Amino acid sequence: MPAPSLKLVILGRDGILNEYREDHVKGPEEWVTIKGSLEAVARLNHAGWHVVLATNQAGIGRGMIDMVSVNAVHAHMQRQLAALGGRFDAVFFCPHTPEEQCDCRKPLPGLLLEVGRRYGVDLKSVPMAGDTVRDLVAARAAGCEPHLILSGRAAALDDEQLHHTLHQVPGARAHASLSAFVDYVLQRDRSQPQEAAAGDRS
Repeated sequence: MPAPSLKLVILGRDGILNEYREDHVKGPEEWVTIKGSLEAVARLNHAGWHVVLATNQAGIGRGMIDMVSVNAVHAHMQRQLAALGGRFDAVFFCPHTPEEQCDCRKPLPGLLLEVGRRYGVDLKSVPMAGDTVRDLVAARAAGCEPHLILSGRAAALDDEQLHHTLHQVPGARAHASLSAFVDYVLQRDRSQPQEAAAGDRS
């Protein structure tokens, strides 16, 4: 079992790492990286963070994507990130359609809870970033820190809609990009040892 101090971040996939498609990403040729997203993940890795993906993939349940295609997309994604010196530890995905009423499809927390069980971590210390209120609700329900990345589907939100979205999930924060989210995580991580040391001296 991993050490309790394991530093873990959970990310959504579509709209966070790659451009969101209404018709689903059905092969590597349709997986178009959002500028700077993989570089941001690599920065987390280089700072000692483990990164896993938690993604709804209803296209599988609808028969639009098969597992060979899903695996090919994720292998392509891993190769691109590896070229930057990074890696995804794992990809957790829900293959079900909404009609199947599973407990692993976000906004339900099953997928994130499985990540916590697999890694043996307290999800209260785990930031989860996505691009929909569904991601935020799932994060909150699982006990993760909810973060909204203003890319993908969230890029279209105006100020009023953004305020409404964040208001639905107490504690949620918004970030202009995945890179800005990583800046936040790394800056906070750097400041914590200093705060602990200051507390020791008091």
